[in-house]
Amino acid sequence: MRTSDQDGVLLYAFTCGYITLPMSFFLDGEPGKAKVPACVFLIDHPKGLVLFDSGFSDRFIGMEKGLGKIVDMPAGETVSDKLRGLDIDPAQIDYVINSHLHIDHAGGNRLIPDATIISQSSEWDYGMAGEDTAYAIEDFDTGQPVQRITGELDLFDDGTVIIFPTAGHTPGHQSVQVKTATGLAILAGDCCNMRRSLDEMHLPDHCFNVDQYRGSLEKLSKIRRAGAQIFYGHDPDFWAMIPQSESLNLNRIGEPK
Repeated sequence: MRTSDQDGVLLYAFTCGYITLPMSFFLDGEPGKAKVPACVFLIDHPKGLVLFDSGFSDRFIGMEKGLGKIVDMPAGETVSDKLRGLDIDPAQIDYVINSHLHIDHAGGNRLIPDATIISQSSEWDYGMAGEDTAYAIEDFDTGQPVQRITGELDLFDDGTVIIFPTAGHTPGHQSVQVKTATGLAILAGDCCNMRRSLDEMHLPDHCFNVDQYRGSLEKLSKIRRAGAQIFYGHDPDFWAMIPQSESLNLNRIGEPK
């Protein structure tokens, strides 16, 4: 953790569960299945602590039926467990930015009791409608204050943590740009599942809106060409290069641009 405000903005990565799905769910037409991580990030800013996504709920621990057949949520790997491993009380988190409200991205929200949840307004409305089984209202509508936004938000008004819309996977998907001392990170979420998604402009076999999804990939491609490090939403090979539970040095991740 930071020793002083001179450290600037620090970024940490956690794995908070896994899910096994057909590979085509991530890259249309690809055969086989893939076990992929639920990726969670802690942004340690001098003005507050922020989570980007929260992984799977602890309700999946030990579950062997239903979704438990494809969800692997090991004991001790919830977002609250990962925070305590850094000597952070989950109640210290000021904000949870949900890329979207699917069960692998908002499942740990209730474990962060005093945070304000930040969601695109269109995403919150869609999730609360209860018509899509990828959403579980008990995961994300858990009593915390909700800051519904439309479009871009500079969270601390200093250009270091900027939320921006990347619709297509869901109606209100959003990503985050984080400016650290070692470079610019883009926490993409599911608007870009794999490195191949961006390298090949390769969409998944399902999208809420295909045109929006392609537009979000094109936006990320432009940002990557300008030198930013993209953190892909569910790429197990890329994720294997990411140190867990330690301050990330973007210069050492080793991804070719």
